Amino acid sequence: MPERPVAMFAMTAENVTRIFPPDALAALRGLVDIDPSLAAGDFTDPPVRARLADTEILITGWGCPVLDADALDAAPKLRAVLHAAGSVKGFATPAVWERGIVVSSAAAANALPVAEYTLAMILLAGKDVFAHRERLRTERTFPYGEILPGIGNFGRRVGVVGASRIGRRLIELLRPLDLSVSLTDPYVDEAGAAALGVPLLPLDALLAGSDVVTVHAPQTPETRHLIGRRELALMPAGSVLINTARGALVDHDALVEELRAERISAILDVTDPEPLPVDSPLHDLTNAFITPHLAGSQGNEVARLGQTVLDELERLLSGREPEFGVGLEGLERAA
Repeated sequence: MPERPVAMFAMTAENVTRIFPPDALAALRGLVDIDPSLAAGDFTDPPVRARLADTEILITGWGCPVLDADALDAAPKLRAVLHAAGSVKGFATPAVWERGIVVSSAAAANALPVAEYTLAMILLAGKDVFAHRERLRTERTFPYGEILPGIGNFGRRVGVVGASRIGRRLIELLRPLDLSVSLTDPYVDEAGAAALGVPLLPLDALLAGSDVVTVHAPQTPETRHLIGRRELALMPAGSVLINTARGALVDHDALVEELRAERISAILDVTDPEPLPVDSPLHDLTNAFITPHLAGSQGNEVARLGQTVLDELERLLSGREPEFGVGLEGLERAA
């Protein structure tokens, strides 16, 4: 039997057991020589440093320390970084790619629950569920059996801001429904949008022509307050803004003004700052539905990230290219 490659976890210790439940951990240990009790939270710790000297495969996750030149110097045999989470931007420095190390990410697996959450919110918003729940809770009665005007999901216009992994997955989930979906993304051309089966629009046109606007762009200096006062004013009265990307993409002060005027409503899984201050007006506005950054992998969904790493590891060990490889090019505009 060939000797198993040496691997090490680089994440918080609690995430090891969350991402790799017993059956997945057993499968992982059948492929590589890895110590589940050693999870690198600091690449300068002596036990971690000693293990790095022989490590060929680093399995990273939430809480991974920065993989800079110093850490890489301590890991001369390292040939692959398999990230059991989304973006690698927070810890992987250019030095990783400069040394020819293969990088893979489970971002596609993490995109699915966010897309599912967004799909659910689009459909609930189309029924105006949140406002009608507030009405029922306040008035304790409702015109049961009546056809309510102005709601419904037949032909509702959905504007997707950003053809990220999540944005693309959402478009796939929306495809079978009787919705009119459009996309805006400065890095997608007409042919790319056609391949996704949606029309490509400038941001202003998408905002003005959508009943629901859902944000899936990365956070970069260029996208800060991408949806600001001017952009919010373009949205039609009665429309809904959904943000599951990053809070800073939306100007919260401008959003509060629009919500107080009861012109639009918002569904926010991310805020700026995060968490919101206890005195933020968003907590009390009935047309703001806020959830605590739970759209991404939670509970049993986290194990999907570990399974993605296992699949990538099997590909790597059989001499194949990773399915979800990450290149240095484009990293600046990644999430």
